[in-house]
Amino acid sequence: MDPLDVLMNKDKVIPYFQPIFSADKQLVVGYEVLARIQTADGVQSLGSFFQDNSIPDEYRLEMDDHVQKLALDMYLGTDQTAILFFNYDATLFVKDNGETFIQRLEAYNKLGLDNQQIVLEFKEDDLMEEIDGHKHLFYYIQSLGIKLAIDGVRHNGNNLDLIAKLKPNIIKVDLTFMEDEELPHLYAEVHQPLSMLSRKLGATLLFESVSNFNQLNYSWRNGGRYYQGFYLHAPHPNFVDVNCCKEKMQKLFHHFIVYERKKMEAQFALSNELSTSIKQSMKQIQPEDPYDEMIQKIANEMDRFAFRIYICDAEGFQQSSNIEKEHGSHWKLKKEGRMKNWSWRPYFLENIVRMNIEKRGFLSDLYTDIERDERIRTYSYPISDQLYLFLDIPYEYLFEQEGLL
Repeated sequence: MDPLDVLMNKDKVIPYFQPIFSADKQLVVGYEVLARIQTADGVQSLGSFFQDNSIPDEYRLEMDDHVQKLALDMYLGTDQTAILFFNYDATLFVKDNGETFIQRLEAYNKLGLDNQQIVLEFKEDDLMEEIDGHKHLFYYIQSLGIKLAIDGVRHNGNNLDLIAKLKPNIIKVDLTFMEDEELPHLYAEVHQPLSMLSRKLGATLLFESVSNFNQLNYSWRNGGRYYQGFYLHAPHPNFVDVNCCKEKMQKLFHHFIVYERKKMEAQFALSNELSTSIKQSMKQIQPEDPYDEMIQKIANEMDRFAFRIYICDAEGFQQSSNIEKEHGSHWKLKKEGRMKNWSWRPYFLENIVRMNIEKRGFLSDLYTDIERDERIRTYSYPISDQLYLFLDIPYEYLFEQEGLL
């Protein structure tokens, strides 16, 4: 839409409110305020207007001010308790040290507005240019009770240092990258550290642009407390019933929980089966047997489960060769693996300690094997106080079993 048409029809510009839902209570906990304009062709979004840097700052600020005032008037006039999310251009915000926005809120504070009910959203890309020079301004905003949100955090995870510097109250993860559903398990590896960082900072993780079942499931599995998107509710010209999506979310969460429980049960069942098989194979092994003979005997018993087997000590040094399947059936020793150290791997030492204390084996999460470039799991098992057996389980086997992928 032509920017001049927007400016000439300011009286047609109105706020829309997109609900934000909580995982814990399945209620509306907030609304993102979005600018819309009423036209002969229906209501249209003004997102492009506010993102167009060719439009003079004062015009964008004027329209921002107009929409925010209308939204606050409606908010106070309907006795709301949910939080309001306002998008703001970080560059425009720092130009006057946030005074325009702060003064606007002060006027509404006198009418009963609590700053704790307001969230300022800044785009991740915009903040990259402003955070170092204006960090204290953002801290000051938070000291007034206003919450800060980083919006549009994507799947690349490049700006974790920015998030740590700003210490936002809310981190919004954009799920549009999942539209093609290309390898979503790899993105989960990026969002896990983001989830951990948000927990350490005391920030809430909000997944936005939730447009289908898979995206909501992904959000739920990756630590999202808040959800926003058309799959749950579209933007609306009025505030909606806080319970509008409760029944739907409860049914979906039940489905998620049943599915995850089945996966856990399948993993425990596999762990028990592997443990029983290893114990059986260990009866054929004498303490004085060379390590390579040990893994050869174990390989014969574990043929249908594993494609690679080896033994490490408590410090991660590999004591045996690798015994690996070639062409899907024949086992072959590969001595180049001996004395490699694997203690640098995530969870390696933790699992060693757990095996020592609990005297049982552990099945790893899914990860990509570097040599085979496929998703696998590893089962580790204590064969003595100082020796630990590792079995790498191929994707082909995991795929054939329900609940292991």
